[in-house]
Amino acid sequence: MNTPQADVTAPGEARTRVAEVPKIARERARAGWSRTRASALPALIMTVGAVLAYLIAHYALGHVGPIFAATSALIALGFGRDLTVRKVLEVSVGCTLGIVLGDLMVTFFGGGIWQAGVVLMASLLLARFLDRGVIFATQLGIQALFVVLLPAPIGGPFTRSLDAVVGGLVSLLMAALLPRDPRVQPRQDLERLVEAFSEMLRECAEALTESDSTRAWHALVRGRGSQSLVDTIRATLKTSSEVVTIAPAYRRFRGEIEDFARGVEYLDLALRNGRVVARRLTSTINNAALSEHAAESIAELLSDIAESLDFVAAGLSTRDREERRVSLRSARLMLEEIASRAHPKKLHVERLEGEALVILLRPMIVDLLEATGYDHDDAVALLPDL
Repeated sequence: MNTPQADVTAPGEARTRVAEVPKIARERARAGWSRTRASALPALIMTVGAVLAYLIAHYALGHVGPIFAATSALIALGFGRDLTVRKVLEVSVGCTLGIVLGDLMVTFFGGGIWQAGVVLMASLLLARFLDRGVIFATQLGIQALFVVLLPAPIGGPFTRSLDAVVGGLVSLLMAALLPRDPRVQPRQDLERLVEAFSEMLRECAEALTESDSTRAWHALVRGRGSQSLVDTIRATLKTSSEVVTIAPAYRRFRGEIEDFARGVEYLDLALRNGRVVARRLTSTINNAALSEHAAESIAELLSDIAESLDFVAAGLSTRDREERRVSLRSARLMLEEIASRAHPKKLHVERLEGEALVILLRPMIVDLLEATGYDHDDAVALLPDL
């Protein structure tokens, strides 16, 4: 009697899954260690802010156990990616208002379950008005809830509101003097954007090589999905611009952030043109508009553009100024050579539809050249005349 296939393969599949456990554990450990390293400085700033607010409220104001001073500073200096003076002020005011609501409720209506429910509802709605973060709303609600349910402190109920003000002022001071490096988050966002752009171009190249229009469509979908990355990096750069304007420690990076923002705008234009190319590629493959030689040549061109993107990203975001200069020079040299090939005849294209595809590639190359610092006219001049 034959054994069912599922019964035969099940033990093997189980052993495979067991064998993958150490690999998964190592990957999780690496990811956790990476997050820990990235969070070390923010955690230190949060700790110092909370302790400092507590000490000021305790020793300078004479408050007993001013826990709300510490928690207010901790919430305002949280692990958010857009920590600026404006954002810290917004969170500090919201946190203080939540505690004030609790103090007002206790003062006029006393403490109790229904009072706690009213102040919790009001605090949660206030938090959602001020910030979209779910954790922020929860923390603010908990603070207001504690104010109503815990016994009134020595010194009167509004002592806790004053503690919250102290915590907010300390967090504002630390955000102004010791903000997070405004270049870190834009670098991480740029890496994700460039990775998505490169994958789209490489998938287009593979679609050409394999004459697979479905794969070209998948590349287009990938490109469209990457627009959210562009929106994210723009929001991050807005925050970084605020930091380099306000924080004395980072004003020297203003020019670097401006160059970075300029390069991202051209990358966005290049990505948009890349989506146009991917959409056209689907039709070109379906209509067999390219010879095998032409398809290989354009696929190689797309792969080279994808490779040049790594140098463009490094030239915009690498920490060391000399490394940025070298990377930008390498990107320019690669893109200059790519631009010199962007002509239908040099790519062995014979049919009109194939020529249209090459013509659509040219603006994308110009955008990438401008991202490396070229003027528009100089970038266009590098393309062969049609």
